[in-house]
Amino acid sequence: YDVYLSANQEYVRAMAQSGRLDAATVRVYAVGRVGLWSRGHQVKELKELASDAVVHVSMPNPAHAPYGVAAREALEEAGLWTKVESKVVYGENVRQALQYAESGNAEVTLTAWSLIHDRGGVLLPAELYTPVLQAGAAVRGSKRAEVARRFLEFLTGPDGQRILRSGGFGPPPTP
Repeated sequence: YDVYLSANQEYVRAMAQSGRLDAATVRVYAVGRVGLWSRGHQVKELKELASDAVVHVSMPNPAHAPYGVAAREALEEAGLWTKVESKVVYGENVRQALQYAESGNAEVTLTAWSLIHDRGGVLLPAELYTPVLQAGAAVRGSKRAEVARRFLEFLTGPDGQRILRSGGFGPPPTP
């Protein structure tokens, strides 16, 4: 591998600090947001998760998934966590959380907006959670270090940002 990209900015920082990644190339390339999705689009608001009609709510596991951390934070900020906690089914990642809802094993999912933005998902208000800063860096010792650096520049440049925006991501914060 020549480039490492992660939804967890802290993983990238830690790997750069350990020497596995070139610290000079570390950059945030996108901001991830959290959305709500249900089959048939019957659930449209976060407050509906507390209703008896919703038996299972899937979300990525906050123990290791930054989108799970953000989803839980949104539920806590909305005052819903204690009402919904017993309904939560954890996926190992954003994709598995979505699969639980797609299959009907959960009535609704809270997952990465990038997976549901074009499928009738509902974007959660940004003030409910800390956005997910997605970061990347070149792998130290890569034989294609210059190509890796140029790819990271592309991701944060206008063309890369246009592609990421069309995929449901927000732009990186300005320094």
